[in-house]
Amino acid sequence: MAPVRTTGAVVAAISVTVALLSLYLYKSKPSSKKLPSKKNPRTGLLGAIGNTPLIRINSLSEATGCEILGKCEFLNPGGSVKDRVAVKIIEEALESGDLAPGGVVTEGSVGSTAISLATVAPAYGCKCHVVIPDDVAIEKSQILEALGATVERVRPVSITHRDHFVNVAKRRASEANEFALKHRKDDANQRGVANGTTEKTNGFQYDEEKQSLFSRNCTGGYFADQFENLANFRAHYEATGPEIWEQTGGNVDVFVAGAGTGGTLAGVSKFLQERNSNIKCFLIDPPGSGLFNKVTRGVMYTREEAEGQRLKNPFDTITEGIGINRITKNFMMAKLDGAFRGTDKEAVEMSRFLMKNDGLFLGSSSAMNCVGAVRAAQSIGPGHTIVTILCDSGMRHLSKFFSADYLSQYGLTPSASGLEFLGVG
Repeated sequence: MAPVRTTGAVVAAISVTVALLSLYLYKSKPSSKKLPSKKNPRTGLLGAIGNTPLIRINSLSEATGCEILGKCEFLNPGGSVKDRVAVKIIEEALESGDLAPGGVVTEGSVGSTAISLATVAPAYGCKCHVVIPDDVAIEKSQILEALGATVERVRPVSITHRDHFVNVAKRRASEANEFALKHRKDDANQRGVANGTTEKTNGFQYDEEKQSLFSRNCTGGYFADQFENLANFRAHYEATGPEIWEQTGGNVDVFVAGAGTGGTLAGVSKFLQERNSNIKCFLIDPPGSGLFNKVTRGVMYTREEAEGQRLKNPFDTITEGIGINRITKNFMMAKLDGAFRGTDKEAVEMSRFLMKNDGLFLGSSSAMNCVGAVRAAQSIGPGHTIVTILCDSGMRHLSKFFSADYLSQYGLTPSASGLEFLGVG
């Protein structure tokens, strides 16, 4: 057989084909110079807030036959779900002109919102002044001071009392505005003296205490008002709710959470039910709070109040951050199908169960939310997807909720080996 002769034309054609194929493969390779957008660095502290993971809580899911998912809000930079609220409140106040850079944001809080405000305020060029009940876990005050906030600890009293921590915070904002106005007038008077003119300032009462509360360059005050400010609701309606919807692919049957201000419960429930009216939304309410009765019976009423047994704390519970005896503007926005009652003992036992079985070290309100998730699973039966909020970690609850000595005083020492405290297993 005669050898096959390869002509020059064939060799040239093969060479061109190989060259074109190589060029195509080179062009098709993803560029190593540009990262995918989801891996790009977020912009500053504020860019790290939100888009928290939604995780399957394995132990509770396996015990109930439902998919129980927790939104890990404790992974926000300030350590709680309230970071979202702090950003929304400050941004809206700056946009409206009610707050200016150099101003002081005041708030009455049992801890989490205050910590979030103190965390994010410097990113906006502002300071933070917090009024907090003196029976709140001491580490919360310590964190606030470490963050540079001014902290006032006051005795717990009724919201109708002028010295309730929320009312004091509101006054501090007005005092900051008066303080800034006085110094603006003083500066104008000094300029007037330099120009050979004088101006008399009249009617402002100034004392040394105010001098210590606000810095000389304070531009004014703004009361965050987390309970009534609907920026709270909007933070969750515009972000937390949509994130849950996206992370579940719309496959969610139940949302359950506690309420303090009511912003999280309201914002998420309203968003989810607008997407799918079949989604059920429930409140989980701790002892001493009147919201359970408001949702289930239409009236604000607690046995503790009726019997005159209410403790000095307005909420007869060790659970901090949820439970209240009035209807806030934020809570009024909630779309609820019912409510469950949780107990302090259940919250304590739940926190230890999750730490032991899932490695989740959660705060009191997060533990109560998980109690609510199990109650919801028991109510609707297996095969459903239930979402709740893991508000914060146990790091800021060491002196009370995770203190053996403190719990023993109230007969709350954990003893369960499983979920028998909720009638499971």
